[in-house]
Amino acid sequence: MEDRRGGECAGYEYVLYARSQGIYGLPDTGLIVVKTGNDTEVTTQRLPTLFIPHGGGPCFFMEPLPGFPPGLWDNLAAYLRGIPAAIGQRPRAVLVISGHWECAVPTVLMAEQHTLLFDYYGFPDHTYRLTYPAHGSISVSARVRELLGQAGIYADAEHQRGLDHGVFVPFKLIYPDADVPIVQLSLKHNLDAAEHMAIGHALRPLRDEGVLVVGSGNSYHNLREFFSTKATASEASEQFDAWLGAAIRASSAERERLLSGWTKAPGALDCHPRSEHLIPLMVAAGAAGKDAGKITYHEQMFGKTFSGVQFG
Repeated sequence: MEDRRGGECAGYEYVLYARSQGIYGLPDTGLIVVKTGNDTEVTTQRLPTLFIPHGGGPCFFMEPLPGFPPGLWDNLAAYLRGIPAAIGQRPRAVLVISGHWECAVPTVLMAEQHTLLFDYYGFPDHTYRLTYPAHGSISVSARVRELLGQAGIYADAEHQRGLDHGVFVPFKLIYPDADVPIVQLSLKHNLDAAEHMAIGHALRPLRDEGVLVVGSGNSYHNLREFFSTKATASEASEQFDAWLGAAIRASSAERERLLSGWTKAPGALDCHPRSEHLIPLMVAAGAAGKDAGKITYHEQMFGKTFSGVQFG
């Protein structure tokens, strides 16, 4: 639902983020004004934040591997393709936090034109020739560093790395024309849940500046047990997913308390022996502020449960 009241809103002088993009916030409306040339355009309300499962390797662009049932990834692919309609507006840019990039400190990829990092192994040759000519946004990258710095969080810059498969694989489905600029932010090596929620807190203003914040990982990530037929593995997945759904739907304060202590949840360490695929959720949750959370994707694969999340 879009609001195009350019003339009506053009007189507001409250500046939320006045950079060369000409972005001005409208008090108490949740709307932003984007000036382009001589035209003033009002975008829709504050963008949500997302936590998306990104599948396994280049799974959406190949035939199922031996032992995988036909159509295993079809529902997840449909969910990803449906995200633009689900959020109801076109973002100015996307900030992605992927489970496949960690640094000592939060690090922002600063590039006008991205390359791809094929950081998966043992897949068909053609999956290493996939293309996704996404642009970056130096101004949004700089804004990410600025916001983190204002919160006392030092953020480094990276100029050479390509987008990893936690970014380009799902976004080939979400924005197949590669026509929305993408900025990537790393995780911290320590994978501390509370610290990553604090990173999300700092980035919250981006949502009022036309930037979609997306955590890309998986709500279940134990590759050793993924194909296991043991009842205990499936039970652990169901228990953790039920806990996660309740945490997502809790009040914002309770949600942050629960997510900060996620390792105490039933089945948590069975589902995430290492937490890099869950921690992007913490950034999305932190950026959500007081907005309510909901489960937007839910599916079982090999008896393991996977969920996608939207806040706002």
